Amino acid sequence: MNQLSMNELKRFRNEITRFMMMYKFALDVMETRIGVLVEEFQFLHEYNPIEHTKSRLKSPESILNKLYRKGGDISFPGIRDHIKDIAGLRITCSFLADIYVISDMLKNQVDLTVLEEKDYIRHPKPNGYQSLHLLIEVPVNMSDGQERVCIEVQIRTIAMDFWASLEHKIYYKYKQDNQTVPARLLEELKGAANAASALDRQMERLHKEVEGIKEEQSEAAESRDNRIVISNQQFALPQAFLDLMDPNK
Repeated sequence: MNQLSMNELKRFRNEITRFMMMYKFALDVMETRIGVLVEEFQFLHEYNPIEHTKSRLKSPESILNKLYRKGGDISFPGIRDHIKDIAGLRITCSFLADIYVISDMLKNQVDLTVLEEKDYIRHPKPNGYQSLHLLIEVPVNMSDGQERVCIEVQIRTIAMDFWASLEHKIYYKYKQDNQTVPARLLEELKGAANAASALDRQMERLHKEVEGIKEEQSEAAESRDNRIVISNQQFALPQAFLDLMDPNK
């Protein structure tokens, strides 16, 4: 009986380890893909739309607590059906337009499936929260076959991220003390969200103006340059390539 119990415990430990590893690998896949997209964008546009990324994996305890609140079955299929944010990836951008550029790049990945999109930028939450949320199904190749794993991707600006971090700290503090957040603080948080949104729009306008000037300068420089640079390696374009691009030939 003890031996059977030990075997059952080992089997369950292996199952939950594999289950959690699927989500960890899904985050690894997404971060690698985003790195590729950013590098491509950097070479082609001389601009990086992403400031930084941050990933997190819910603990088994946190998963079960959320499952209890949702009333789901205590099983791996029950968890997959009811808990969609076991793995989370936050992408922080400098400017508003970058958010939708990144979103479109992810949607164009043919083997990624966007299950749900919530745009809290165009439609902010009542408390002022802004961010773009995507539930994305990611293919993960395990040793015994491919799994389709759902992760939550949040894309936001630096200002949005700063506000969300502050709001979380305030709510966490009062929750720890079993108190509600005072109405005055809630009103100030909403005002701060409006200020952050106004800052984002102003920075967006400045960015577009600067990019317009850079584009004009870049076009003038490129007309005199017959090189390409990839990973710090310079390659001279053969004359045959240049002839192909010349409309007069």
